[in-house]
Amino acid sequence: MSKVIINKYIVADPEICHGKPTFKGTRVMVWQVLEMLSEGMSKKEIIQEFPVLNMKHIKAALDYASSLTKESYAIINTQPQILA
Repeated sequence: MSKVIINKYIVADPEICHGKPTFKGTRVMVWQVLEMLSEGMSKKEIIQEFPVLNMKHIKAALDYASSLTKESYAIINTQPQILA
C-alpha cells in the first residue's frame, strides 16, 4: 500500500501509525479526534490536547466519517457467537 491522500488534511501512510488515517504532517489519528468528540469533548478542548490541529482538521475528520457511512457500508458479523 502506498500513501493515500484522503482529503486536504487527512492521509493514510503505511509508514505512519500502521497506515491508519492521520492528520497530514502529524501522528494524530483521525479516530482519536472522532472518539474525543463522541465522548463529549469540545472542539476547543481537542485543539488544546493536540495543538497541531485546528478547527479545519476537526471538520475534515467529521466530513471523512460522514463520507464513509454515506458512500460505504460495514459488513457486520451475523454469525451466532458461542460464549463459554
